[in-house]
Amino acid sequence: MIKMTSDSVVEVTANTRKALEKELDTAVDILSRQARELGRQGIMVTRHSYTTFTVAISEDVPYGRTEEREQWRPTS
Repeated sequence: MIKMTSDSVVEVTANTRKALEKELDTAVDILSRQARELGRQGIMVTRHSYTTFTVAISEDVPYGRTEEREQWRPTS
């Protein structure tokens, strides 16, 4: 599931790897178009759990790039 939380942030939730890959690709495509229009920011993909990510236009990422980070630690 893709949910726009603002003009520059998309929440992605999926229960299968195939669905997750598809939804993340879609979210990155949507925000990449917006980032190109701005011409100065890249895309940050942040993993919050096994099934939840955010995709955001970020000033921390150079224009034209997509970077990934993790904000969680799996428990044993």
